[in-house]
Amino acid sequence: MGLSRFRATTDQRTLSIMTAQLEHRTARPDLPAISTVRLGPVRINRVAQTAGMIWRLAPYTVAIVATMLVGGLVTGTLWHEATQQSWFGDVAYGLPSLTDGRWWTPITGAFLALNPWYYLPMAGGFALLVGYAETQLGTRRTVLVTVGAHFFAIVVAAVFLLAFRGSGWPWAESLSGRHDVGFSAGSLAALAVTSAGMRSPWRLRVRALLCIYVLLSFVLIGSLADLLHLIAVGAGLPMGRRLIHRDARALPHRPSRREWRLLAVAGLVLIAVSDVILWLGPTDGPFGATGSEDLTLLNIGINLTVTVALSNGLRNGRRRAWWVAVVLAGGHTLAGLLLPGGALLALLAGTEFDADGIGMFIANQIAWTAVFLVLVIGRREFRAPSPRRVRGNLAGRANRALATEILRRHGGSTLSWMTTWPGNRYFTTGNGNSVVAYQVHAGVAISVGDPVGPAAARPCAIAEFARDSEQSGLVPAFFSVTAATTAKAAADGWRHLQIAEDTILDLPGLEFRGKSWQDVRTALNRAAKEHIGFRLTRLADEPAAVVAQLRAISAEWVGDKGLPELGFTLGGVDQALDPAVRVGLAEDETGHIHGVVSWLPVHTGDGRIDGWTLDIMRRRDGGFRPVIEYLIAQSCLAFQAEGARFASLSGAPLARTSANGDFKGLPRILDGLGSVMEPVYGFRSLHAFKSKFQPRYESMHLIYRDEADLPRIGLALARAYLPATPVREMVRAARAGH
Repeated sequence: MGLSRFRATTDQRTLSIMTAQLEHRTARPDLPAISTVRLGPVRINRVAQTAGMIWRLAPYTVAIVATMLVGGLVTGTLWHEATQQSWFGDVAYGLPSLTDGRWWTPITGAFLALNPWYYLPMAGGFALLVGYAETQLGTRRTVLVTVGAHFFAIVVAAVFLLAFRGSGWPWAESLSGRHDVGFSAGSLAALAVTSAGMRSPWRLRVRALLCIYVLLSFVLIGSLADLLHLIAVGAGLPMGRRLIHRDARALPHRPSRREWRLLAVAGLVLIAVSDVILWLGPTDGPFGATGSEDLTLLNIGINLTVTVALSNGLRNGRRRAWWVAVVLAGGHTLAGLLLPGGALLALLAGTEFDADGIGMFIANQIAWTAVFLVLVIGRREFRAPSPRRVRGNLAGRANRALATEILRRHGGSTLSWMTTWPGNRYFTTGNGNSVVAYQVHAGVAISVGDPVGPAAARPCAIAEFARDSEQSGLVPAFFSVTAATTAKAAADGWRHLQIAEDTILDLPGLEFRGKSWQDVRTALNRAAKEHIGFRLTRLADEPAAVVAQLRAISAEWVGDKGLPELGFTLGGVDQALDPAVRVGLAEDETGHIHGVVSWLPVHTGDGRIDGWTLDIMRRRDGGFRPVIEYLIAQSCLAFQAEGARFASLSGAPLARTSANGDFKGLPRILDGLGSVMEPVYGFRSLHAFKSKFQPRYESMHLIYRDEADLPRIGLALARAYLPATPVREMVRAARAGH
């Protein structure tokens, strides 16, 4: 039964029960009324608990937002424009209020909005930005930042406008007679200060977006509020490190490779967005009229195309994109430098110099100069070669023999033998003692399992691989990493998500006794009755007829799916032909194969193999039905007799036991990918199947550098498992499987 159908049925049953209760109450008026009164106290308690928690976390924020709403209600500005009220000039701040001695206006004006629609961004923005700041800085520091920035911005703006009121600057003269209300300058200052304590790369991202917003607003609109925002943010950014907690002050504040690239992209986006805004609606800002005859639809289209292309290249650190951007930004910078000389020559020649639009021209050149400086100063971070060269260079590093030797010498995780599979690329650390096997999909260098090498050297191997990947314009990620390696990577700033669980059977003392093993014993007993035998062998040593049967069984299984056989962490018959891999075969008396399982060796160091990892499981349609249970049980008994310590049933991709671990906040991209592929490949059903063997679970993680990389990593995983399958075919097969 589908989930929607289940919910509908449940709702109908609930409605029927409630109707019957109401009819019964009508027939028996002596019974108490059936209503939701009993639920009232529960709901009230929950609301009260939530409100109490919010008050404890951010009392200052709650008090100010409540005062704003009460002020709007009392004054009527929640439904009328404040500027239309006769008392507006007595409560609003600005240069006229201060010169007339209305010193209280910075206080009274902070709790009002210009019109009813402004209350939502004003109160909502304050609750969001200042509430976050209060949880990070504490109440006292937050009050100091918001109130101090609010008063500081008003006073500095008043002094600035007073100085230019009679200068002939139209914008300054116009603004010197304006009033304003609101607490937005304090809100933005709070965000500017708390951004200093954010971890990289969010610190730079938040600050870049904040600067872009205040600069765009000031240059293109230039209202009194925009001037206040510019002053408050300009003061808050450098004060952040002095006001945040000590542990946050230790965060590195030198831009990383990714942040240099982000700065360059942000500058180009700022210029392109400015052009679009000016084309859509010319304004009259501080630098004069923003309209221009050069801003045609064709020019805007060309600018956006160039910006998108350059931004993508710069984001990946491509050297060619850097050269093009340097030439483009350098040309604008040179034009800005030549402007004073051109004006002087015109003056000496006695010709008239057209200064119309000169302000916007200067502002535009300043933006291009800033981009040029970022590109030049951060030039070392834009050395990634072209994708073709990347593929050639990385493919040349392939050294399967070295990876195998290091694995046998130092051991690895239950998935480490997958690093020897064809199709992998290899990165070797500088000292040559560790290897990372990976694949490249959707711009992501994604590795399977832990780095192969000494356990103590794994954090260094991860760091070196990340640096090499980012230098090549790739996003580094590690898939199905053990908990121990994840903990070490987390200490170095990596983020992590649990994406699967390894299922481990400890072989010493393993006996299939007790009620919990009933399904396994049933499979063993049925196999004996139906004369099904077991062989543990190497497929590479088997005759061609046996291999042909296995290929036919595998092709039959793939044909039922409507999609090709999966790759990446899931092998096939070709991987089972590796001489180091063992296979378990279930055969009847005629030599007819009913099923097969393959086992990858788990090296634990010094050439020892102490365990085996389950890889492929194939069952012939119409054959012995519980053949997989039979094969796994017989294989475990055979490994136990050989002295192996454990057998891993491996982790089904993108599946886990919900009762084991905390999965709050997992991105939907990974669960969505698992849900789409579940009807076709049954990952989660497979994970539930393995619980029959009473395994112990060990978490497997995805580790990555940045949350913003998750959508791309999700696409890379889809491409890794189905490299030759278009997305539309995946979706079509998934729908057919429901």
